[in-house]
Amino acid sequence: MHYWVRASPADFAGAIPQPRSGHTAVNIGKSKVVVFGGLIDKKFLSDITVYDIENKLWFQPECTGSGSDGQVGPSPRAFHVAVTIDCHMFIFGGRSGGRRLGDFWVLDTDIWQWSELTSFGDLPSARDFAAASAIGKSKIVMFGGWDGKKWLSDVYILDTMTLEWRELAVLGTVPPPRCGHTATMVEKRLLVYGGRGGGGPIMADLWALKGLIEEENESPGWTQLKIPGQAPTARCGHTVTSGGLHLLLFGGHGTGGWLSRYDVYYNDCVVLDRVSVQWKRLPTTNEPPVARAYHSMTSVGSRYLLFGGFDGKSTYGDLWWLVPEDDPIAKRVTASPPKAIHENQDASMTSMEKERQMQENAVSELQKRIGISVSISDSNVKKIVDELEDTELLELASKFIGEGALSNKEAVQALRDHWSKSSPKSIQLKELSPLLRDYKRSVTRIKEENFGAFLQSMNPGSLGKETYRFHHIKNVSQLRMDDIPHLLAEYRQLLLDLGSS
Repeated sequence: MHYWVRASPADFAGAIPQPRSGHTAVNIGKSKVVVFGGLIDKKFLSDITVYDIENKLWFQPECTGSGSDGQVGPSPRAFHVAVTIDCHMFIFGGRSGGRRLGDFWVLDTDIWQWSELTSFGDLPSARDFAAASAIGKSKIVMFGGWDGKKWLSDVYILDTMTLEWRELAVLGTVPPPRCGHTATMVEKRLLVYGGRGGGGPIMADLWALKGLIEEENESPGWTQLKIPGQAPTARCGHTVTSGGLHLLLFGGHGTGGWLSRYDVYYNDCVVLDRVSVQWKRLPTTNEPPVARAYHSMTSVGSRYLLFGGFDGKSTYGDLWWLVPEDDPIAKRVTASPPKAIHENQDASMTSMEKERQMQENAVSELQKRIGISVSISDSNVKKIVDELEDTELLELASKFIGEGALSNKEAVQALRDHWSKSSPKSIQLKELSPLLRDYKRSVTRIKEENFGAFLQSMNPGSLGKETYRFHHIKNVSQLRMDDIPHLLAEYRQLLLDLGSS
């Protein structure tokens, strides 16, 4: 169990950073967290604020240095990349106003001196919303971004000793171009999650890139990973923070609705467990911070420190701790009974009511346009009822095969047979809500059977490796038209799997 604890004045000395989003916050070893740049009210920032972990002190160092134009450090910017190697923080790209940047800087945090670097080789184009990570103690890998005209899927490696960039030639399947994703080195692989893709869709895919370690003599190649468990929803502008044997994903920005699309911001915590190789919802108690994207989340010992972000209307400057239950500051919230947010419940509680209202508005518009009723019951809160208690499913089955011809159980099976043979274009709108519920029922049964087999055999392979991309969708209003073929394909496979079990 973990607790969200809003930072109090007693936690720190010094002046905390001003509110912002699109900034970076990186660890310098175990001694410092360095916050740089960002955006507030259309103003781009170039300040440095440092958290001294041992002394629990925020301060702004007086930096020296000189760039090609005579400035001390990088120009104001947001949505850049920042990577640390030893005591050096490397900065590349970002945005200032409507201009994408392609300059390259390093800050020596021992003496607080900026240097603009003149690199050579295969120089990456100017871009923002890219993602990068350190490879060992001398190299940096960067993937994707947006250059103002197109989404990118290129991979660059920088040798920080020679300052030479090299574009990595990758054969085979590559991830779709994207920006606003995360890229995290885990041992010998770069893990890329989510982001906004070409044409605008927000993604929920996870990719691994091999061939980054020269000593391994591996050919570079991408693999899309299908991780079982409670996978996060599609999003961009989230963070992924390494915490020992776990990767913690927090927040981000997605879209909701069906005919009418709208923005959704998240404040849930999802863990990628490197031991069990599963996605898990992090169990937390009490109210989480306000949902947000383009924030920062850094690891401070066994704690995580959340700062800043944007929710579509407001820019935040609040600081929050996410701590294990045995942390001393957890007592602040355990003194009064907290409201539990269970592991299998959507943790975006503060944004849920807003999202639900927007869903209702979108569904009302849909009803007016085409004259049908679409259920908007929250399937993440209400238990999915048995098919023989699903009134809407039974009514649809009766109309499909004719009342009285078969028992309810036989009618439901006939409806399932119909769906398994239907094309996406033949599915009527009134069928989508009962179809989605029956899909979720089937997923639940598959998971129960897999877990039972695991308990019998103690073989992790029996847990299955399937990822069900629509299992956590609350209701039919969140489906897009281009989701229906994928929903039907997964539903057919679920029926086959249940039939053979």
